[in-house]
Amino acid sequence: MSILITGVGGFIGFHTAKFFLKKKFKIIGVDNLNNYYDVKLKNARLKQLKKFEGFTFFKKDIQDKKIFNYFKKEKINCIINLAAQAGVRHSLKDPYTYINSNILGHLNLLELARDSNISKFIYASSSSVYGGNKIFPFSINQRVDNPISLYAASKKSTELISE
Repeated sequence: MSILITGVGGFIGFHTAKFFLKKKFKIIGVDNLNNYYDVKLKNARLKQLKKFEGFTFFKKDIQDKKIFNYFKKEKINCIINLAAQAGVRHSLKDPYTYINSNILGHLNLLELARDSNISKFIYASSSSVYGGNKIFPFSINQRVDNPISLYAASKKSTELISE
């Protein structure tokens, strides 16, 4: 089985890829390696993943629609989208980055799945979609229609687009 994992240089992406690689899955990892988080740390994680036989890495940005030409030739069984421009405060300073990466990038992955008949698609949202909700722990029964940042709105948007 072949899995495309985006955000593979990040904490969750790295550990997800490592989990499946240990189970002998083929992993196609994608990350733009931007500098929002420590690039040295991302590269150290990738160095570990490259030791596995079934790992292939593409330094690409999911908001670039053209990159998916690389993956249409692969027999991908599942897409796990863990890529996102994170950070609530930064979304107020640089809104276009969040729209392009989180929403457009996610849409590109959904289109890849549709065009390639990939029926398994896993997406990591964010607790930020709960906005200013004061009830803890969060529950799927709580309202999530009042985001307090563009980051939260972008994550909620991708949830809705996916349905």
